[in-house]
Amino acid sequence: MGWVSERLVEAARGGDLESITAVVHGAHPHVRRFADHLCASPQDAEDAAQEALLVLYRKIGSLRASAALASWMFRIVRNECLRRARRLFEDAADPGLAASAEDEVLRRLEAERVAEAIRALPDVQRHVLIMRDVLGHPGRAVAGALGLSTAAMKSHLHRARTAVRARLHTA
Repeated sequence: MGWVSERLVEAARGGDLESITAVVHGAHPHVRRFADHLCASPQDAEDAAQEALLVLYRKIGSLRASAALASWMFRIVRNECLRRARRLFEDAADPGLAASAEDEVLRRLEAERVAEAIRALPDVQRHVLIMRDVLGHPGRAVAGALGLSTAAMKSHLHRARTAVRARLHTA
């Protein structure tokens, strides 16, 4: 936790507004970098980072130990990125009403299986798959956003699709 001192975190936990501001400001680049690795798009990463910083600002007083700040923040970011990914899958599913409660449960279980298979992918493959297949971005845009050549993006996309398909067929 080299970006913030324990004394500063203690003061923030005690309600000192300047300390809270300093902790939130110092946390932003670290939280954002972590979100960039987990979220599907730069927009989702920024939104997840902002949400985590809002939670930090509002609830730092409830933090039990100063040393737990970093893990607490990264858990918030991880959960926010997962929530956003789940929402994408739910939105992509049939927007109509389920024929029955059983159909709804089955649809949600299947969506969770797909989400789990995608979460298991290496970072680059996961980003390519979500940006291309879930969000529908053009291949060149995905390659550019991730700093890949178009050929490399296509290769990662093929590997990701193959891995997801294999995981869904074995599960």
